[in-house]
Amino acid sequence: MVLGVGTVRWAIVTTNEEDTRRVKGRVKWFDPVKGFGFVIADEGGPDILLHANVLRNFGQSSVADRAGVELDVQVTERGRQAVVIHSVEPPDDIESSGLADLDDIDPEVIRAAPLLPARVKWFDKGKGFGFANTFGSEEDVFVHIEVLRRSGLADLQPGEALAIRVIEGKRGRMATEVCGWEMAVKGSG
Repeated sequence: MVLGVGTVRWAIVTTNEEDTRRVKGRVKWFDPVKGFGFVIADEGGPDILLHANVLRNFGQSSVADRAGVELDVQVTERGRQAVVIHSVEPPDDIESSGLADLDDIDPEVIRAAPLLPARVKWFDKGKGFGFANTFGSEEDVFVHIEVLRRSGLADLQPGEALAIRVIEGKRGRMATEVCGWEMAVKGSG
């Protein structure tokens, strides 16, 4: 089967599971508009294609540049391609908070906040923030782009299901961590 994305055409090649290798690496870049990006393996070798569908199957619509990833890779006629993502870690070069609003809050309070199911109301990457709603509460939760980056994400889409840690900040409810809902469910099981 061949799928068209803009002027790029993707050949989906099925192979045996024995041909799949688990690899750790870093995201070189990922563009959700184009629907793909590339990962550089820690072991070296050619770049690994990361398609948006593989990322969506992991429960995310984006991933931050330089984020650490662990994934299954298959070699196809078109090169190495990610087929399953197992984990995403924030980039190593992200500051611990990056937000003045979090500087005065005890890190234990932040870590103790439960992961809550939520949906993205809206997020504007250019402005660097947006809002989500947690289930069971009508109050908006402020989501800053630095919290996304620290969580290994680069962008959010309206309606996207999330799990977020929420605290009462200086200006109201704010997210301190964001992950895809599927990852929160996998992590609690």
